[in-house]
Amino acid sequence: MAYVDGFVAAVPAANKESYLDHARQALPLFKEFGALRMVECWGNDVPDGKLTDFRGAVKAEPGEVVVFSWIEWPSKAVRDEGMRRMMEDARMRDMQMPFDGKRMIYGGFEPILDA
Repeated sequence: MAYVDGFVAAVPAANKESYLDHARQALPLFKEFGALRMVECWGNDVPDGKLTDFRGAVKAEPGEVVVFSWIEWPSKAVRDEGMRRMMEDARMRDMQMPFDGKRMIYGGFEPILDA
């Protein structure tokens, strides 16, 4: 069964193209290390919640947009090895992130329904 890494980040609206460039640079590396698919979504209807919400989760500041993304892997084992290799790869380490990575939230997920 596939495995999914999910990410939510706050990106300055002015950095949209830089963010997209960053994703385009990372995509071939993720695929080289086993990823099947990478999806990047730019928030355009992210409401404020009553108790919690996406903006609060990443401490989005005025002028920042919430980005939701995921990477699909063939399995958790492939993901674990691929992410290990990614973190060791100089090409990834040399990339500049166009957002505050300390506020990004992420996690690995096992799909339980795919319809």
